[in-house]
Amino acid sequence: MIELRNVGKVYQAREGSHRALESVNLTIEDGDIFGIIGASGAGKSTLVRHINLLERPTEGRILIDGVDVTYFQGKELRELRKNIGMIFQHFSLFQQRTVLQNVTFPLEVRGHGRKECEQRAHELLKLVGLDDKFNRYPSELSGGQQQRVAIARALANRPHYMLCDEATSALDSRTTIQVLDLLKRVNQELGVTMVVITHSLDVARQICNRMAVIDEGIIVEEGLTEDVFANPQSAVTRELLARGGTGVVRPHDEEEEA
Repeated sequence: MIELRNVGKVYQAREGSHRALESVNLTIEDGDIFGIIGASGAGKSTLVRHINLLERPTEGRILIDGVDVTYFQGKELRELRKNIGMIFQHFSLFQQRTVLQNVTFPLEVRGHGRKECEQRAHELLKLVGLDDKFNRYPSELSGGQQQRVAIARALANRPHYMLCDEATSALDSRTTIQVLDLLKRVNQELGVTMVVITHSLDVARQICNRMAVIDEGIIVEEGLTEDVFANPQSAVTRELLARGGTGVVRPHDEEEEA
């Protein structure tokens, strides 16, 4: 379980302070695919970066599995991050490393032997449907394939949680559907709890069982995804729905080999 309790974040700059998060309270249960939805600049990425402590809160606490991790440092922080995988909009793969070497990298960093690293990488590449591409380089793959490699890499350390920061925003509609289907499989078959950051209501509708809407650093609505869509409580959510969401997912739009 992930809990954010009264989390606030203030950035200091020459021109003054900027409050990026305001009294955020969220509980993400084990097994959830939890969506955090909002427009650009709403605070989505700042919020998710607090979960693995890439950002530290100015106020409030962060609890993982009941343990207050807010001030973790050193070995405790490394162990925490081992348990939290992360994938990004632009894949963040190492261009000079092969697909296999990209997936083995987190295990190499932790000192695992070559044979063990490669065996685990092949298992994961098979899971994401790319075991036949293990010797390719990222530049030789489509965007959807690169994101599949990134998912495999994020799973290398057998994390309990995965943070997906706009993970499908750089993909076409057909490939987005395929990657979302893969994330659902990972959630169901491996039991990985997911936090999905997206500006797209359509992505949230397709993959998330629960969601929260954030605006100007404030959670304005939270609940079961189906309830939020059926009966939005905040003006921000109603406005997003009225605009039809963004990043519309349709199965017959442009195609890319995923």
